[in-house]
Amino acid sequence: MAHRKLSVIEIIVLCLVALLTAIGVLLVFTNLTLFEKYVQEDGLVEWIGVFALLAAFVVCLRRALQFFSEKPWYFIFTSLLLGMLLLFAAGEEISWGQRIFDIDTPEYFKQNNLQAETNLHNLEINGVKINKIVFSYLLIFVLVIYLGLFPLLYAKKKWMNTFVNKWGIPLAQRYQIIGFILLFSITEMIPHGKRAEVLECGAALLFFLIVYFPANAKTFKKG
Repeated sequence: MAHRKLSVIEIIVLCLVALLTAIGVLLVFTNLTLFEKYVQEDGLVEWIGVFALLAAFVVCLRRALQFFSEKPWYFIFTSLLLGMLLLFAAGEEISWGQRIFDIDTPEYFKQNNLQAETNLHNLEINGVKINKIVFSYLLIFVLVIYLGLFPLLYAKKKWMNTFVNKWGIPLAQRYQIIGFILLFSITEMIPHGKRAEVLECGAALLFFLIVYFPANAKTFKKG
């Protein structure tokens, strides 16, 4: 993977991740009330994360349309699938616009959702919290494979190089991987249940960088 200078967008996003994380750490130790407002539902941190996810979704959708007649079906499929997952994540974050449009919660979600909201990640079924299993353990496992194993195999194995590029999988750059490690390590030091909001926002911004500025950028160039 060739080294290059970071673009203005990359520098701005990285600075934003650092700033949002630093503010969260500072507030939780100096002003708990302000920290809780900082990470509240429909607050600044949540909406920045949502916009980052939507921006990454737009990049994926644009790629699928841009390469529709140029790349094989599986390349287009990857872009569309990744885009749909990002859109789903953004929708889940804002409970699919429920609070924005003042939509009443369906009865099933009133009974089974921990926050009585219309989303899947806060469901609790038969005492099992979906958020902990799918959106915590499973997501962490996937990220370890994606951010750890994929780049390592990509650099050392030709078959992995071919697979990733043919299927159009955006590969994380080294600074993006380091960013994830630092973000996770720092947010773990926040002694508050809402630290996950800071982590999710920072992760969304970093994932936008991976999608928009992947290590295998040449794969996503026309021609």
